Amino acid sequence: MIFKVFFQEDFSQAPVRERTESLYIEAESVSDVRAKLVEQPYNIEYITPLTGSFLEYEQQREDFKVVNA
Repeated sequence: MIFKVFFQEDFSQAPVRERTESLYIEAESVSDVRAKLVEQPYNIEYITPLTGSFLEYEQQREDFKVVNA
């Protein structure tokens, strides 16, 4: 399953919407996503699964790239 992860790149700063980044990752569950990203210095805000039309919509974006973590 593909998940979209919203995060801040730095733990030391408070989350600000304008600095929120996102990435796409393939994993079995939300906990699997967190386990795959544990080595990254990301302040994860939200993780959402992408299925059906939501996944199709995201795949049409030019910045859609699934990260291999």
